[in-house]
Amino acid sequence: MKQNEILLLYDYNYWANKRLLRAAEALAPDQLTQSLPMSWDSILGTFAHIMGSEWIWRMRCQEGVSPAAILDPGQFTTLELLRRRWDEEERAMRAYLNGLDDAALQRAVDFKNTQGRSFRRILWQILIHVLNHGTQHRGEIALYLTTFGHSPGDIDLNVFLSE
Repeated sequence: MKQNEILLLYDYNYWANKRLLRAAEALAPDQLTQSLPMSWDSILGTFAHIMGSEWIWRMRCQEGVSPAAILDPGQFTTLELLRRRWDEEERAMRAYLNGLDDAALQRAVDFKNTQGRSFRRILWQILIHVLNHGTQHRGEIALYLTTFGHSPGDIDLNVFLSE
């Protein structure tokens, strides 16, 4: 995996996140927090989980710190609070990724999961995992946005590449 490929995929990731966040702006506050049969209970909670996962993985990879928990989704009570924090995280992740080179992407990263178990992974594999994880949860969010009458539209990589 090369740095320019990772950067392109992260550009797509943030494009897709923003597309869903824009669609979610049309929801009533109770729709954002409504308990739904999805991984993180609500649309807002699932957005917070995606962002918190990006943060924890960046901390592990960039800072060499293994936080004991992801960011508490409960601290993001509105879409605006979430968006502000996510903008900060996006800037930090982009700065980190821009500082990597192809050789750095091949290095091993040692970290502990939130239960304290130790792991070692190759950096590019972790970075792809973060993207894949976000894709899974964006799919859940897109389903409920569409159910509520506010489809985000196509969020495929091919659409991103065409725009």
